[in-house]
Amino acid sequence: MTQKASDLFIACLEEEGVEYIFGVPGEENLDFLDSLSRSKKIKLILTRHEQGAGFMAATYGRHTGKTGVCLATLGPGATNLVTAGAYATLGGMPMMMITGQKPIKKSKQGRFQILDVVAMMGPITKYTHQMAASDNIPSRVREAFRLAEEEKPGAVHIELPEDIADEHTDALPIKRSVSRRPSADPKAVRAAVEALENAKSPVLVIGAGANRTMTGRMLLQFIEKTGIPFLTTQLGKGVIDERHPKFLGCAALSAGDFVHRAVEASDCIVNVGHDVIEKPPFFMKPGGAQVIHISSKTAEVDPVYFPGIEVIGDIANAIWQMKEDIVPSGSWNCGHMLDYHKAEVEHTASLSGDARFPIFPPHLVQQVRDVMPDDGIICLDNGVYKIWFARGYSAHRPNTVLLDNALATMGAGLPSAMMSAMVYPDRKVMAICGDGGFMMNSQEMETAVRLGLNITVLILRDDSYGMIRWKQANMGFADWGLTYGNPDFVKYADSYGAKGHRVESAAHLTEVLKHCRDTPGVHLIDCPVDYTENDRILNVQIKELSAAL
Repeated sequence: MTQKASDLFIACLEEEGVEYIFGVPGEENLDFLDSLSRSKKIKLILTRHEQGAGFMAATYGRHTGKTGVCLATLGPGATNLVTAGAYATLGGMPMMMITGQKPIKKSKQGRFQILDVVAMMGPITKYTHQMAASDNIPSRVREAFRLAEEEKPGAVHIELPEDIADEHTDALPIKRSVSRRPSADPKAVRAAVEALENAKSPVLVIGAGANRTMTGRMLLQFIEKTGIPFLTTQLGKGVIDERHPKFLGCAALSAGDFVHRAVEASDCIVNVGHDVIEKPPFFMKPGGAQVIHISSKTAEVDPVYFPGIEVIGDIANAIWQMKEDIVPSGSWNCGHMLDYHKAEVEHTASLSGDARFPIFPPHLVQQVRDVMPDDGIICLDNGVYKIWFARGYSAHRPNTVLLDNALATMGAGLPSAMMSAMVYPDRKVMAICGDGGFMMNSQEMETAVRLGLNITVLILRDDSYGMIRWKQANMGFADWGLTYGNPDFVKYADSYGAKGHRVESAAHLTEVLKHCRDTPGVHLIDCPVDYTENDRILNVQIKELSAAL
């Protein structure tokens, strides 16, 4: 018996356990859409822009470890997925992009809308393929999912032309394979342990690749046994509860922060799950601290990153091996590192009580932390507020602070929060967006309302592209070319069927945040912010205070 190729494609996705397909279909997807309409296992989530669909699919992958799937047509639909594809690949999120195409065997439309989408997707994906025969669908889909999910996860792409989708075939789906990551070599583990035991002031740096459930468990056990302090990169936030007494902070600035001084005081750095995609949490130099690289893949050598010892394999297993082997040294001296973090906490506390209006960023961060439960999820778009939240917002559980410090794209905050609310409907979810980033995908408010989601969208309004404006001022340039007007966000929210709120004071902010947290539905909060002291605090004061220690 044969079946239509598009039916086979859907059957293959069902075999992979796909729950949702996010997207904006076009003419070239209609066979696929018809087959999807008969699926009892996969739900179509129609979005208002392909980029929103891609960000949702990537966030699904980030939360679940399973491949999120998004759909677009050829040409402009496919190009609109490019940013989301790069976001997933750089951020380590498994995602599949499916795009349509004109018939490849016989077409009467010339080159209308036709781009070489496979070549376009090549540099930003782990795998890209045009289906040229329906019999190959099972193997190509299985291969794409395998590559999307293996370390380091990322985006894959399959192009399904109209005429291939309409073929008939007797091929059947291929079942998922069972695979395990290889264990780290015991000799490499022994070398790492020996270096740690001989160190005077070791430290752990937890990066994006360590954000896996079992790895977090092993790291906590390792820290509890050894007492070695730890810090995180922005993508490593929450791997271990940041209320832990050995926590040193999050590397949010480029250099000169309290946490950077702590790392500089170390003579042996264990870098767990590091990827040079992220801004470096420290800079290596010849003759400097010993650096141990623990990851599922070898280190990508960079002018500021060239580790001397590499432990390659399953990260959780590597940390377990090290924990079993290591004998904590009585001569380790890490107290001075913790002093840096104590000073950072005191400095942050001195700022967070400032109840001025428009809202002062450190006060805003503290208010959000106070109203969100331990398992609440905040999804940050990209702007200068990301630095304030990375430094000052204490993450208590993994994947409760979703920020993007890899591609660092604007426009992802709202779709990311929408997906978080779908994966975890019983948890509190808040999107935190600048007015610039929010407007890049604000149309997805309609999608959120249509889906009946429970989310709060906190817009930090400064009527400008604030991070670039801050950098402009820091470089001594005139304040020019980065300000704009905004809609009335309260009316804008109401027009979508959401509920709009406007913050009128610091005390009112607390009331509004609590109300939105406790009231079902889609809420939007227009919150004016005061960024005038960004440069003085982040570029001058923090560096002076940390240097004085």
